[in-house]
Amino acid sequence: MTIKQGDTLPAGSFKVMGAEGPKEISTDEIFKGKTVVLFSVPGAFTPTCSNQHLPSYLKNYDKVKAQGVDTIACMSVNDVFVMDAWGKDKGVGSKIMMLADGSGDYAKKLGLEFDLRDKGLGVRGKRFSMIVKDGVVEKFNIDEGKYELSGAEATCSLN
Repeated sequence: MTIKQGDTLPAGSFKVMGAEGPKEISTDEIFKGKTVVLFSVPGAFTPTCSNQHLPSYLKNYDKVKAQGVDTIACMSVNDVFVMDAWGKDKGVGSKIMMLADGSGDYAKKLGLEFDLRDKGLGVRGKRFSMIVKDGVVEKFNIDEGKYELSGAEATCSLN
C-alpha cells in the first residue's frame, strides 16, 4: 500500500555521511518535532535527478526554508558513498540532507519502490516529494513522468 497524505511515516533508518564516515540516522531523528521536505529520486547522477530535480531544491532553498521548513532531505536507493559524492558534486553542502536508502527498504515501506531491472538499474524508489510535520505526511506529490510534480516549486507552492 502506498503512503498517502495524512499517514504517519513508518519507522526506518537511512545512512548519511558523517565527519567520521557513514552513520545511521533514524526517521525519528529526521522527522520528530520538525517540518521536513522529503523528496526522492530514482538515482543519483541520473540526468533528470541531477539536472532538474535536486537543483530545484538548491535554487529555492531560501524560499523553502522561509516557509518554516526545518530540513530538506533527498532520498535515493543508492549507497551512502554515492549520495555523498553526488551531494558534493552538486554543491549541496549542509543545505540538503542526503539520505541513502541503499537496499530500497524504506522505499518499499512507503510502497514507492520502482522496478527498473529491465533497464539494468534494479529496484529503485519512485520520484516523489512530501511535506512532513512531526512524522505525518501533510502534502504528497508523486511524479508519474514529470519531475515538475515533485520539484521544489510544486511541493512548496512557489509558482
